[in-house]
Amino acid sequence: MTHRVGVALGERSYDVHVGRGAIRQLSSLVPADVRRVAVVTQASVPVDVRRHLPESAAVSRHLVGNGEEHKTLATIERLCEEFAAAGLTRNDLVVGVGGGMVTDVAGFAAASWHRGVRVVHVSTSLVGMVDAAIGGKTGVNIAAGKNLVGAFWQPSGVICDTDHLATLPEREQRCGRGEMAKYHFLTGDDLLALDLDARVARCVAIKAEIVGQDERESGRRAVLNYGHTLGHALEAATGFSLAHGEGVAVGMMFAAHVAHALGRIDAARVQQHRDVIVGEYGLSVEVPRGVKRAELVQLMRHDKKAVDGLTFVLDGPAGIETVRGVSERAIDQAFDALSVP
Repeated sequence: MTHRVGVALGERSYDVHVGRGAIRQLSSLVPADVRRVAVVTQASVPVDVRRHLPESAAVSRHLVGNGEEHKTLATIERLCEEFAAAGLTRNDLVVGVGGGMVTDVAGFAAASWHRGVRVVHVSTSLVGMVDAAIGGKTGVNIAAGKNLVGAFWQPSGVICDTDHLATLPEREQRCGRGEMAKYHFLTGDDLLALDLDARVARCVAIKAEIVGQDERESGRRAVLNYGHTLGHALEAATGFSLAHGEGVAVGMMFAAHVAHALGRIDAARVQQHRDVIVGEYGLSVEVPRGVKRAELVQLMRHDKKAVDGLTFVLDGPAGIETVRGVSERAIDQAFDALSVP
């Protein structure tokens, strides 16, 4: 049995199909007028979606390199050139098959080609299933920061076939658990009490509810970035040797210390963060050696939320919320707590 979770956005609403064998739903997400399908994926992704696409559609395959160094505007330009060579029209379809990087890139390329063609995502990683493939945020990195160039472009549908997780390396599993732990703090849900399919579906439902209220991150949707401000900075500072979910785990612990320094939460709540992130989800909250706080502060100043000084998503009496103009004194106290030089 698969779960179907709706993302309610009026005329842009769509369904996310979650569970073992969900890939069989792919053909139902292809509009009847599609004549060409551009599949954007990576050579390392062991999923061939062609047999789940209509036989009448001409399918072309477009590869993205492995690693964040390929998540660039140059990749978007190359994909669009390939779309042109494949004859992709405004009435056709892009299908992104892979993890969060692939769906970010495929979605941005789809948003850019002919000023917007339809896109369906087939997520093959845990972090992609519970976060990246849902919600319509697409983008690439530039030297100033992660995901600073992109577009909001909602997919026509999303497939999260949990069979694809069977061969996922342990590190990729940890990345997904980093995003799952975020949902724990947003809702208090004991996600680990659920089986895998139900757990993924619950994460999708939490995100869908928030996105349905704030599609373009003008308010509440920013809470989905809990732990991401420092997390993204750590990814960049380590040359992306630290993976996204690993960075988010450290970032949530850092955010807890910032919130404590500001008097928003007590020491017991800080300890609860450690108990959940480390004890329950098995993640590290250690900042990699060699990373300096001055570089991290500079990177955090370029964060997408930073509209008024240093901006963080922090825990507090009213729950997780955006806090602007955070003092450097509080930041330093949090760095001290994590022993960052």
